Amino acid sequence: MAVTGAVGVGIIGAGVISDIYLENLNAFADTEVVAIGDIVPDAAKARADKHGVAVFGDVDAVLGDPGVEIVVNLTTPAAHAAVATAAVRAGKHVWNEKPLTLDRDSAAELLAKAEMVGLRVGCAPDTFLGEGLQTARRIIERGDIGTPLTALTLFQSPGPDSWHPNPDFLFQDGAGPLFDMGPYYLTTLVQTFGPVAKVAAIGSIGRAKRVVGSGPRAGEVFDVTVPSHVSAIAQFESGQSSQSIFSFDSPLGRSGWMEIDGTEATLALPDPNRFDGEIRFKPKGKNEPWSTVATTQAKSRRGTGVLDLARAIRTGRPHRASGALAYHVLDVMVSISESIERAEFVDVASTVAIGELLPEDWDPITSTIA
Repeated sequence: MAVTGAVGVGIIGAGVISDIYLENLNAFADTEVVAIGDIVPDAAKARADKHGVAVFGDVDAVLGDPGVEIVVNLTTPAAHAAVATAAVRAGKHVWNEKPLTLDRDSAAELLAKAEMVGLRVGCAPDTFLGEGLQTARRIIERGDIGTPLTALTLFQSPGPDSWHPNPDFLFQDGAGPLFDMGPYYLTTLVQTFGPVAKVAAIGSIGRAKRVVGSGPRAGEVFDVTVPSHVSAIAQFESGQSSQSIFSFDSPLGRSGWMEIDGTEATLALPDPNRFDGEIRFKPKGKNEPWSTVATTQAKSRRGTGVLDLARAIRTGRPHRASGALAYHVLDVMVSISESIERAEFVDVASTVAIGELLPEDWDPITSTIA
């Protein structure tokens, strides 16, 4: 007999981002958070008490709960592979926060193990499923800007050390602006142009040491071990190209800047780290002004990809924020890092098929799998 009804979700990792996942996954009709765990069980208890989750404790409290069908892995990037693999071994589908893992081998091994036992892997970012980027993709695909040719993406900030209470990991292996913010921009580019074929990049460390700016650890000094500024170019299998800056070294805060240039016009997309926003259009000709062609409102936010995964599990269709997509984006980021180290173009070996747009009447609140 086919399983019906809301899909049980267990969260591992009770850090800052867990609140928004808990709020949204309990608000959707087709998902329900039934357990939360953390290596610090008291942190899991605090989140469980706040959001009315019955089961809480350590990691095993989630992995051993029979009501958990999807494990949402919100641990730090260095733990993504181990926690996700443990979830698969426990018979659970997995949703990872980005990046999928820190390297190609562990990511490929995770996907292979899941496929072998008939389980699914999904991965953030899921912002490309938001109304903003879905609308922008529809505009591009119906030909409003002609043939899309190139893209410019900019993420610039002074870095999260000024506000994050535990920013160390954001400046170490598996993070930095490339691995922390790159997935949003690169996933959107892949959704627009298709898979990446090769990349070239340069990177630098603006300050070798940073200071924790808030919380109980304020004033502590920590080491920066990965580039805090990356400039990258990419060529896609389709022949199109993009230029990107990912920086934690800029006094100028400028995030969410994405332009797609076509043969007839340029489209400015919403911030790829958001689920909504304004879409602007500038036709060919230097004297033509920008115009707003859509002001979108989010139907849902963080956890949208988990909801799509849950519905896909129940109905047997592919889910959109797939492990294969996350692997390709990881492969691109690792290739960018290799290009920085080797000072040469690096071919991206993986490829991926782009999923379908969400239906225009897609509704996160009304149950589709009752």
